[in-house]
Amino acid sequence: MATSMTTDEPPSSPPSSKGDKNWLEKLFGAFSAEPKSRDELLDIIKDAAENQLVDAEALSIIEGALDVSSQQVREIMIPRSQMVVVSLQDKPEEFLPKIIESGHSRFPVIGESVDDIRGILLAKDLLPLVLKGTEGFRLEDIIRPANIIPESKRLNILLREFRENRYHMAVVIDEYGGVSGVVTIEDILEEIVGEIEDETDEEEGDSFIRKVGENDYIVKALTPIEEFNDYFEAELSDEEFDTIGGLIMQSFGHLPGRDEITRLGSFMFRVLYADNRQIHLLRVMRSDESGTRNDE
Repeated sequence: MATSMTTDEPPSSPPSSKGDKNWLEKLFGAFSAEPKSRDELLDIIKDAAENQLVDAEALSIIEGALDVSSQQVREIMIPRSQMVVVSLQDKPEEFLPKIIESGHSRFPVIGESVDDIRGILLAKDLLPLVLKGTEGFRLEDIIRPANIIPESKRLNILLREFRENRYHMAVVIDEYGGVSGVVTIEDILEEIVGEIEDETDEEEGDSFIRKVGENDYIVKALTPIEEFNDYFEAELSDEEFDTIGGLIMQSFGHLPGRDEITRLGSFMFRVLYADNRQIHLLRVMRSDESGTRNDE
């Protein structure tokens, strides 16, 4: 009588390599270990950039988009002191030179004061003046309604409103209802993709230093130190940095915000515009003090 034989050994299976196991662990880990915070998400994206799955520019845009979701209008707005406004009582010959010089496309229109916002003027709406002249022209007939927003509005929400309502500028008010600045859709986009230069920027690209008053200058952070020294007959060191922005960053020891002040030699530098990546614009005045110190 024949008897059957049994064995406790499992059926044979194809051999697996250690590499296959690691690959599977990574695959399952990608689905199970979801990022729990923005920092963890950024770490994953940075790892992807290091592995060349996304390029550096894409990484910068993603970081900018994430930053926008946590920023408020007050952090990027053009402050009241730098607003270019048009008075409702001004005649074309009075406001046209200002519009041409600024190169902007939109301007808040005010009444008796900057806090009395009457609307927004689009430069393109002035084109009929070329053909029809100024006879019978009234500024109030062509201005658009102004969009008023609080300083605390989140940038991602404002960007959505810009897109949905098809407007490009908003007037920013403080907690007391006074005008504190303006913000445009371009300001938000620059937080995401970096500085956007238009034709006017290119025309002014060679002008790093502009005098705006007695002992008062606007200086781009990208100004070469050598050019700054030549202009002001100064002797700032260019051994470690090539630009004024680099020296200012070193002086602060951190990325400064708007209106922070530092001194280098006999110059006082106030930050006019800086984003979360770099300094862009400085106001410079000569000072009787020497040495370097920070005033925050």
